[in-house]
Amino acid sequence: MNNTIIFTSALGKMLLVKHIFEMKKTVNLFAALAVLSVLLTSCGGEAGGELVGASDRPSWNGINPYGMVYVPSGTLTIGASDQEVFSTYTQAPKSISIQGFFMDDTEITNNEYRQFVQYVRDSIAHTIMGDYTTDNYGNEILDWDLELDYADETLDEMFYSGDMMINNKREMDTRNFVYNYDWVDSKRAAHSGYDVVRSSLIEKDEVAIFPDTMAWIRDFSYSYNEPMTRNYFWHPAFDDYPVVGVNWKQAKAFCHWRTKLWNEGKGDEPNTEQFRLPTESEWEYAARGGRDLAPYPWGGYYIRNAKGCLLANFKPGRGNYPEDGGFYTVRADAYFANDYGLYNMAGNVAEWTETAYHPNAYAAVHDLNPDLKYDAQDEDHISLKRKVIRGGSWKDIAYYCQTGTRHWEYQDTSKSYIGFRCALTFLGRSMNDF
Repeated sequence: MNNTIIFTSALGKMLLVKHIFEMKKTVNLFAALAVLSVLLTSCGGEAGGELVGASDRPSWNGINPYGMVYVPSGTLTIGASDQEVFSTYTQAPKSISIQGFFMDDTEITNNEYRQFVQYVRDSIAHTIMGDYTTDNYGNEILDWDLELDYADETLDEMFYSGDMMINNKREMDTRNFVYNYDWVDSKRAAHSGYDVVRSSLIEKDEVAIFPDTMAWIRDFSYSYNEPMTRNYFWHPAFDDYPVVGVNWKQAKAFCHWRTKLWNEGKGDEPNTEQFRLPTESEWEYAARGGRDLAPYPWGGYYIRNAKGCLLANFKPGRGNYPEDGGFYTVRADAYFANDYGLYNMAGNVAEWTETAYHPNAYAAVHDLNPDLKYDAQDEDHISLKRKVIRGGSWKDIAYYCQTGTRHWEYQDTSKSYIGFRCALTFLGRSMNDF
């Protein structure tokens, strides 16, 4: 009994000593954290001589752009996904790696592109009206808070007049909707010396951005498509259909404007990446949906499912356009998405990429984020103005819908069957890296 009491008393003293010791450790820890906090926030001492990084950095939690899906980093084998002797030169198989990026889940729609058109229209009107204000840096900028009245006679120069009018209807001259922008030629900058003049690296362009609605008539000889010319970009029935009649330069201008729109809307949130057209390799990687060597985005070797239903909007047979459910284009989110959540990566409209076309490009490009880039000038030979288009369209046969099929169009040419979607490089570690 006495031994038990002695043992209990001793155990109590040990626990008390342990408790006191842990309290001291806690107090010391709080004291150390307080000292460290003072050191980190002090100005002159610079964290007590320790390398802890600059303390005035903005926070960054990543982004998730509306209407875009994430395509994770990975590898794939680009090129034809089936035996094809005639394409061994232009589509030779090659293993590559792609950095993660965001991509629009659908092609850019008429209504989304119309937002761009209205921005350019309103900027012209504000300029004519003299609606300017001054920003925090003393720069003169347009005052977008002022309302516009397009019935104002001051804006008459934006409309057709005289013998240009039809039935005296007041209509805007959309040929004057021009977007001006500039960018840095990073390729040239990378190969220039330190003494290069920065202004020599800045490229400028002005682009008439209104879609070429006449492409519906011009693309098909002896064919009645005037209703599409009159209605496709204008009528609300086609708001959610992919925009067409947009050339490569117009698509690039849209990406620049979208970046500007994003940055203005996000305020001080740091984002140095820009919306852009996907590279040819990014497009193919995204189209495959993680199914390497699959000929179609849904993974199968056939254009129909087990029930015989067509899986994309294309031309199933000679003279047979509507069998797949679409006479011309269909809604941008029609059919099932691939495993990355991307719609119509086969058919509907072919899509512009950032990449310049060369038949044997796969033999020259790197296996790390490959891309062949060339900004052709107006005076360049026409062969240098070819840009890669991918995916096939509503008027193409199934071959052009395959994920590995390469095709091209001239950068200054607009067609009723070519549209585009945007990409945005993912910043930081890839989401599939652990």
